[in-house]
Amino acid sequence: MLHLKLETDPRWVDIVESNIEEILVDHAWCEQKAATNAITIITYNSEHEDLVTQLLELAIEELEHFQQVHKIIKERGYALGPKRKDHYVNQLFKFMNRGGNRTQSLVDRLLFSAMIEARSCERFKLLSQRIKDKELSKFYYDLMVSEAGHYTIFITFARKYGKGIDVEKRWKELVEFEGKIIKSYGKSETIHG
Repeated sequence: MLHLKLETDPRWVDIVESNIEEILVDHAWCEQKAATNAITIITYNSEHEDLVTQLLELAIEELEHFQQVHKIIKERGYALGPKRKDHYVNQLFKFMNRGGNRTQSLVDRLLFSAMIEARSCERFKLLSQRIKDKELSKFYYDLMVSEAGHYTIFITFARKYGKGIDVEKRWKELVEFEGKIIKSYGKSETIHG
């Protein structure tokens, strides 16, 4: 369903288990950024009422995920710490067309968002299946289901509002691009690392 070019090596979960605090803190900030991204899309595309409505719901859900991860962090005696850079997302952002019109910018932002959700969903699935911590296994299973829905929302809006753009071609290009950059990830205890 996610159409990713390269799956994460299952041994990544072993790296994650060596530093649960790091994965949780990184994950919390990923959820915050996902909420902010949805709000940013709304801000620049408020003329699309259905998009505004769905992305507001998505932003609220992402903030709820942020709150859930933060709760686990506190319960385990960890600290949230400062916001972190997500090098994977920064590399993926380079794919975005900066010289295009508003429609092209919207489509690229929606596809970019769909890709992040797809990769997160894939990582959450792996965590739910392989992590030894039963609480986190269930938690990541529930999030995997949610992220798959988010991926679908972004892809659907890209197709709907991508008039005059070959959205499927652009998505395939992004899948190829992501497949190249993801090869250098999966080596750290972060959601996309």
